[in-house]
Amino acid sequence: MTISREAVLEVLRKFSLPGGADIVSAGAVRALNVEQGYIRFVLEVAPESAKAMEVVRAEAEAALKALDGVGQVSAVMTAHSASAPPDLKPQRPAEPKGPQKIPGIERIIAVASGKGGVGKSTVAANLAVALAAEGRRVGLLDADVYGPSQPRMLGVSGRPSSPDGKTILPMRNHGVTMMSLGLMTQEDEAVVWRGPMLMGALQQMLTQVQWGALDVLIVDLPPGTGDVQMTLAQKAHVTGAVIVSTPQDIALLDARKGIDMFNKLNVKIVGMIENMSTHICSQCGHEEHVFGHGGVRAEAEKLGVPLLAEIPLSMDIRMAADGGAPIVASNPTAPQSMAFRAVARSLIDGGNA
Repeated sequence: MTISREAVLEVLRKFSLPGGADIVSAGAVRALNVEQGYIRFVLEVAPESAKAMEVVRAEAEAALKALDGVGQVSAVMTAHSASAPPDLKPQRPAEPKGPQKIPGIERIIAVASGKGGVGKSTVAANLAVALAAEGRRVGLLDADVYGPSQPRMLGVSGRPSSPDGKTILPMRNHGVTMMSLGLMTQEDEAVVWRGPMLMGALQQMLTQVQWGALDVLIVDLPPGTGDVQMTLAQKAHVTGAVIVSTPQDIALLDARKGIDMFNKLNVKIVGMIENMSTHICSQCGHEEHVFGHGGVRAEAEKLGVPLLAEIPLSMDIRMAADGGAPIVASNPTAPQSMAFRAVARSLIDGGNA
């Protein structure tokens, strides 16, 4: 026999509050649930009558248990004042406000550019390998979600695994622990996301990847001044930012906007790098400043920040990156590699890496 909700209410109407009204008519019976012989309800009373109503609660529970078809009865009594109704919302721990340290990661260096095409990702990859060559424990987070290139540059392929469905195991090559959205998608597949999805992906890669103990995490940011940059600065404690630009006036215009953004987000600029600074012909040795020269140095002097390096426009750097081994790894003694090693030592000496 299946007990009905109305039959339960009929029994409960036989029990009254101290004022005389039955507990159903007075609205004291809350959250009544009758399902497969299991009855659950809350008896809501005034604090001053709680002791007396405990007897009523026990008697009502016993009366319901005596009905045919009832297997179990759970009656819980709650008391609150009329002026302060109970908060029935689940209590959640307060979320931390402001930038937080990522467990296990000592420092975070953001590598940024005002516009695309200035070699920011190439600089980030070589800087990560150079820091590893200097003995640092290095991670590289490819946060350039629309154009993730670090898997190709570091020669990493395959999909990261997850032992428990929550944490993600990163990839590793050339002494660098690496994670990229590019490992989750096909190489020719576009990532068509709005801001909230970008922010969620960045937070997941920061906090759910099993980075281990790192001295420094290099974050390869997308170009420009958008959601990813803001989320990183607001959620994680960023040690500082390295700004990459070519000496071209157009690139410097956008680089200044990036610098202004970091200033507004209270992220220190630890230095600037002039990429594609000069080109030396491999046949005749003639030096040519394809994109101009000295613009980044002048900008760094105006801002009072270090010029970390002037990296040449080099076929060797491009071929090494396309081949899956940054030039610092594939040709450690090359002049270009030594320039990146000098940047790494400068960041270490300054306490930034």
